[in-house]
Amino acid sequence: MQEIDRLIRRHQNWSRLTAAFFYSICVALALNMFWEPGGVFASGVTGAAQLLATVVRKWFNVSFGTPFGPMATTDLFSTGTLLFLLNVPLFVVAWKQIGHRFTMFTFLAVIFSTVMIRLLGVVKPLTTDPIVCAIFGAVINGLGTGFALRNNISTGGLDIVGIVWRKKTGATIGSVNIAINIVIIFLAGFVNDWPHALYSALAIFINGRVMDAMYTRQQRLQVMIVTDQQKAVVNEIQNTLRRGITIVHDAEGAFHHEEKTILFTIITRAEIYDLEDAMRRSDPYAFVSITQSVKIMGHFYEPKTD
Repeated sequence: MQEIDRLIRRHQNWSRLTAAFFYSICVALALNMFWEPGGVFASGVTGAAQLLATVVRKWFNVSFGTPFGPMATTDLFSTGTLLFLLNVPLFVVAWKQIGHRFTMFTFLAVIFSTVMIRLLGVVKPLTTDPIVCAIFGAVINGLGTGFALRNNISTGGLDIVGIVWRKKTGATIGSVNIAINIVIIFLAGFVNDWPHALYSALAIFINGRVMDAMYTRQQRLQVMIVTDQQKAVVNEIQNTLRRGITIVHDAEGAFHHEEKTILFTIITRAEIYDLEDAMRRSDPYAFVSITQSVKIMGHFYEPKTD
């Protein structure tokens, strides 16, 4: 059993490492091929790093000598370097509030991103049209961020803030991102111009929606099951999904007037395939209705992120 646990843990580690590397490529492509050429600012800490790098480039671009040769402040405070520096205090929050392994892989994701942003800085942009750059940059970055979150790692920045906030309030990560990023939109208007601030708002909105579409674990669904195999269904769901179930006895079907039992439970969208497998094993003829749950009040079990 211990050997099996080690194999599972090793597989999870490789999956998370792959997700961290995939995200780093996505954010580097989004920045270097779309957002930077189009004058569009990203969401979260990445956007904050862009803003600071833009301020340095416009008003504090100074060259100075070093033992290794001449260097400019734009080289010292590039977007990639600032991205790492701004994430340092958030690593502490993640370590205390979320999980140690989660933080370690988040740290790797940020390191990979810093390196890839520099390495792919030589990539020639496909276009400088701000609308095209805003849309495609947001889609690529949202895919990378959502894929990372699905593998239980963060990309740093507001992902960490969003996960902690979601645990306390139930708000989705994408919504938290959009709310906080309003500040970035206003600052982008002052640093660049207001049309580009609006393009940045478009990019931030699309990025948040793509993240929510990819990170299905935060989406809650209400499940209603009508069955005459109550014990088998309850045991299968609880053993497979670890979900509480409310049982309503003495229901009656209007067509055959047979006695039925109605079961209610809440699952995440990521568990929907496990639910389907559990129903096939316990009662393949049961009637199952699944609807979107707008808000959950009370305890909803979420496995610890580690």
